[in-house]
Amino acid sequence: MKPYSITRRLIVTVLLVELVSALCVTAMAWFYERHSHFRSFDIMLRGRADSLLGSVQDADDAEDNVVLDLKDLNVPREDVYEVRDEKGRVLGRSQNWTGVPEQVLSRQDGTFQLSLHGRDYRALLLHGLRIVDPNDPSGGVRHPLTIIYGSPTKHVWHAVMDTVQFYAISSLVLLAITGAVMAWLLNRSLTPLHELAAEASALSVKTWKFTPSERARATKELFPLVQALESALQRLERSFMQQRRLISDSAHELKTGVAVVKSSLQLLGMKPRSPEEYQAGLTRCEADCARMEEIVIKMLTLARIEASTSAHRSTPSDAAAALAEIREQLQPVAELRGITVICTLPESLPVHLAGDDCRLLFSNLLLNALQHSPNGTCVSIQGRIHNEMAEVSIADQGDGIPPEALPHIFEPFYRGDPSRNRNTGGTGLGLSICKAIVDQAGGLISIDTQIGSGTTVTVRLPTHGSVTN
Repeated sequence: MKPYSITRRLIVTVLLVELVSALCVTAMAWFYERHSHFRSFDIMLRGRADSLLGSVQDADDAEDNVVLDLKDLNVPREDVYEVRDEKGRVLGRSQNWTGVPEQVLSRQDGTFQLSLHGRDYRALLLHGLRIVDPNDPSGGVRHPLTIIYGSPTKHVWHAVMDTVQFYAISSLVLLAITGAVMAWLLNRSLTPLHELAAEASALSVKTWKFTPSERARATKELFPLVQALESALQRLERSFMQQRRLISDSAHELKTGVAVVKSSLQLLGMKPRSPEEYQAGLTRCEADCARMEEIVIKMLTLARIEASTSAHRSTPSDAAAALAEIREQLQPVAELRGITVICTLPESLPVHLAGDDCRLLFSNLLLNALQHSPNGTCVSIQGRIHNEMAEVSIADQGDGIPPEALPHIFEPFYRGDPSRNRNTGGTGLGLSICKAIVDQAGGLISIDTQIGSGTTVTVRLPTHGSVTN
């Protein structure tokens, strides 16, 4: 996918919005200036037409006619006009007048567009009245007049376009200034983001130090990103450390087993032995090989569980039936140490977990409880359905787990007391496998322990009915 610049997109978007706004303002300015200029122009036309009306004088003839007297009237050369009386006689007209259609004269007073000699005019039609001898007892002689007065509009349009051009040029200049200022401000505002990216780019497998600048933390929009990066990097660092520790511990475990087998074989070959001594040595080698095989199998199991998906683990199973079966299998171990296993379970505990993983989970937990319980004590198994979760608790009466060991208890090969694990035969992978199974199922596993009083492991798994496929 082709990369793009957010800064450039923001600038272009804002400039486009401003351009549209500038076009709207320019259009509004055009309409406003046109309206105001032509309104003034119409007032001017009315004033000049009224001046023509005032220039109509008594002709002092027997018929009391009227004439147009222009000696005191200053009419611009480019203007056109015509004055007619009620009989249609032309009292006066401009030299450049070519006339208008008769139907125009029958219109009501108002302005209209006129084209003369290839020029555009705006003309006013005015019907006025001139009274001769108004002081006469009969009221005088009334002469209705028709006046057409027009003036070219070219200079008006020039004034309108000059104003609109001013608005347009001003808007373009402001757009250019806004673009430059925005680019500078955005680059300056994105400095914390560039610093954050530079800090993140310095990370590597060997260097996990991530210290965002104070400006990045103080930026409201970047603060969630800073928190997310710190949290993700902390999790990644823990994961890498766990992987390194897993490789180191597994290598150490296998190396120890190989060294023991090798030393046993070397010891057997140092001198002739009796058949019984050879048999005892081979038996020790076989036990050490079995231990290495158990470690490898559990490591493969842990890898399989962590690599599997939730869809693979969607087959439901009954935790109550699995616990009953496991209890029967481990009953000889409990009887050998005089440990009583008390089971309080409902008839069914349907969980969203494959049957093999369900049995592996609870067999590891129950075996762990039996191995760490003193002789003659009791191990309790309880189960229930609570808030659409199957909850199973396995409690022993052992020595408990030291507080400093609890944060690491689910890490592979972790041993708070290595000698104790050696005595119980553990590999340090059981709880890691349990944690992986529960996590893949979308459940929770927790440990509550008291030094000298025992440990309770609680597993909460989604019931099969509460999971939507």
